[in-house]
Amino acid sequence: MSPVESQISLQSVVKGPLRPFFAASVAVLVAFGWLLFRLFEFSLGSSLYSHILLVPVISVYLIWQWGKSPTVAFDRGSEPQPNRGLALGFFVAAALFGAIWATAGKPTEPLPIDDWLAYGTLTFLGCLGGVVSWYVDRRVLRALLFPLGFLIFMTPLPVFVQDQVEYYLQHGSAAVAQVFFSLAGTTVFADGLVFQLTTITLKVAPECSGIHSSLALFITSLLAGHFFLRSRLNRGILALAVIPLAFLRNGFRVFTLGELCVRIGPHMIDSYIHHHGGPIFFALSLVPFFFLLYLLRRSERPAGAPAA
Repeated sequence: MSPVESQISLQSVVKGPLRPFFAASVAVLVAFGWLLFRLFEFSLGSSLYSHILLVPVISVYLIWQWGKSPTVAFDRGSEPQPNRGLALGFFVAAALFGAIWATAGKPTEPLPIDDWLAYGTLTFLGCLGGVVSWYVDRRVLRALLFPLGFLIFMTPLPVFVQDQVEYYLQHGSAAVAQVFFSLAGTTVFADGLVFQLTTITLKVAPECSGIHSSLALFITSLLAGHFFLRSRLNRGILALAVIPLAFLRNGFRVFTLGELCVRIGPHMIDSYIHHHGGPIFFALSLVPFFFLLYLLRRSERPAGAPAA
């Protein structure tokens, strides 16, 4: 059979009439409307989750871009084939997360707001994923795997996950800072997260872990890989590179602050670079990040092909 026109209509990718699909989608949005309002309200007051408002906008944009120049070939008269098994999996996951979410109402064991929103958002995404998988053609789902999967970043990290991420960022950053001090020949006694310098004692606290900038860089790596890289391996390399970059960025920040306190004075602990210098060090980490992106993109260029 010959392929249809380059533009794919919604009717060609949805099983059956469109009305049930729209009705089910709207029902999910209405049912979780209060949760979504609380989620967006929470993100406005959080430095760690300020990106949540942008996530659905980015996902919708990516889907719209795909719709303008679809990459899935359809045959004339072919019937959309949804993945009902995947849909059931989403609904089961939604039920499990919903059961955990429901425990937030118990006055004896109330969940922290991060956990309440996390499990509630996962329940919402499970229901939404179930509805989409129940009606939309499986080939379309494969093509839209990234923009649909990107919605997971609407979910705040549960407290225990956030604690573990901060723990590893703290200790990794402290280890890198110790290397920097050693290379600089600075007199320092290091004991885990504590650095005793000649003029001051520094400790890498959880709020100094750089979890916000690390999460932002990880999301940036996924988007950059999606737009600029074709190889899944290269996309994975770019995303994983965020981990050592996070250690290097935070370790260099601790080292810089320590050197300022030693060379200038201990009052530098209250300086701008300590309390508001995060964006500066984040910008510095973008230099090796984009250099790696350039190298990975260049490696995908055929031999003899001109530079883009």
